[in-house]
Amino acid sequence: MGTAYFDELLNENHWVQPIHTAVKGRARYKVNGLYHSEAFKRYLESRLLEQKIILRASANSYTGNVLVIFTPDKSLNAIALLIQDILLDYRQKSSKSLPSTAVTKENTASVRSNNRNIFDSAVLPQISMQRQLNQTGSQLIPVLGAVGALVCVTGLLYAYNLDEAILLLIQKLHTPLRDRIMVSITFLGDPLVILLSSLGLAISPLYYNRRREATILGIAGVGATLLNCLMKLLFGRARPALWKHIIKVGQHSFPSGHAMVSIVIYGFIGYILAKQFPEWRFWIYGLTIVLIAAIGFSRLYLGVHWLTDVTAGYGAGLLWLIVCILSLEVTRKQLSEEAQVKLSRLA
Repeated sequence: MGTAYFDELLNENHWVQPIHTAVKGRARYKVNGLYHSEAFKRYLESRLLEQKIILRASANSYTGNVLVIFTPDKSLNAIALLIQDILLDYRQKSSKSLPSTAVTKENTASVRSNNRNIFDSAVLPQISMQRQLNQTGSQLIPVLGAVGALVCVTGLLYAYNLDEAILLLIQKLHTPLRDRIMVSITFLGDPLVILLSSLGLAISPLYYNRRREATILGIAGVGATLLNCLMKLLFGRARPALWKHIIKVGQHSFPSGHAMVSIVIYGFIGYILAKQFPEWRFWIYGLTIVLIAAIGFSRLYLGVHWLTDVTAGYGAGLLWLIVCILSLEVTRKQLSEEAQVKLSRLA
């Protein structure tokens, strides 16, 4: 096949996806088929190190990534094409290694080894993707529980009329320094700022190799903003007026747009980063939760939202976040299956 076809595959992000490309001559690639395949890991490393332009190559079958350090005069696409060729070559050699004649007792061990190689290169990527979808589903179960808990808390707060008492309690924390800090934090959750930032990422050429994630991020931001505006118009709840506001706000209060949009956008970004860096996922999720919680608290501190506004915003935002994450994983699975079919035809 010609390089034009390989360019098409790379542009569609099917097999070799460059990531972490900030340093010239150093890049990390996401390689479809490397995940949970020790055989391909060893083959890929050995083939890459045979090339004079490759200074260092380290593959990781747990994350499906390969770190490549190469001569600075080579482009990212050239290295990606090299990895693509190695992947296709591995697939072809594994397929040809299966004997077409009857299996005797003497070559049983060899046939089993060949079958294992073919399983690694052809079947295991699909099984790995299914495992990832199952893992995603299991991770979303506690999120659904959190949505239910937020709905219950919102109902209880409203039923017992605790909103005003909680705001008056928070008002006692006010100081000029804390006021400035909270204004800065609430700016990070401004729906318009977050929406424009997410749309900017979705169309930015810097995120060409993460086009799928960036597109869904843009859809997540637009969807959360529109859904929040619709709910505000539907409920038409007035904002608290217990003290003079130090920031400008709109008329409607329920649900909090800052809480809803921030949990969708920052939650989605945190999910992507945690998938990319599984060894840091505890800190990534922790910092994401702290940021989202701080934005919600800032709305209460500034007296522009009731607590039920914030909890309802979190609940609605979590539901929309689940939809966006599932859409991303389903898209990944579909692309993986299409790429597997194309690779099988090349073999």
